[in-house]
Amino acid sequence: MKHADPQSPVSLRANVARLPHKGLPVVIEADAAQRAALAEEHELLSVEAYRAELLVTPWKRNGVKVSGRVEADITQACIVTLDPVEAHIDEAIEALLLPEDSKLGRQGFDAGGEILLDADGPDAPETFSGDTIDVGALAEQFFGLAIDPYPRKQGASLDGGGEIEQAENEFQQKLRSLLGKS
Repeated sequence: MKHADPQSPVSLRANVARLPHKGLPVVIEADAAQRAALAEEHELLSVEAYRAELLVTPWKRNGVKVSGRVEADITQACIVTLDPVEAHIDEAIEALLLPEDSKLGRQGFDAGGEILLDADGPDAPETFSGDTIDVGALAEQFFGLAIDPYPRKQGASLDGGGEIEQAENEFQQKLRSLLGKS
C-alpha cells in the first residue's frame, strides 16, 4: 500500500553512510509519470520539465550537506482568469542534515541553553535516521516553495471596476497635496 507512507514522486534515496570526501553528485530528471504526479501534488496544470542537480557532501563529523538547484517548467492556472500561465522555476537548494542521535542536533535543547536563530542565516539542520536520505523529496520541497501561490496572466487584475481605482487616485492626489504643503 503506497499511501500509508507518502513518498515524493521524485523520491531518490542517497546512501550517506560512506560519502566520498568530494561528495556524491545526484541528478534527478523526472519522467512523464513523475511530472504528472508532481503537477497533481502541487495543484499545477502541468509540469513540462523537472531537473534537480545536487551534491551530497559530508558535513561536520556525521552530518550531511545537500546543495544544488532544482529547475522546472510549469503551467499554472491564473487566479483571475483561470487561463494557463507558464513559469520557470530555478531554485537554489541548500540543506544541512544530522543523524537523529547526533549531539549537534540536540545541543541547544538538552543543555537548556538559548538557541539563537538568524532569520537570514542558514536553517537549523534537519534530522534523518538510518544510512539514507531522500534527496529527491528534499529537492521537491524547494520546488514547492518556489511555485508562485498567486499566478496571474499578464494584464489580468483583480479589481472589479474602475470606481475603486478612481477613488484611490483622488485620495492619492489629496494626500500628495497635503504632503506638499507641510
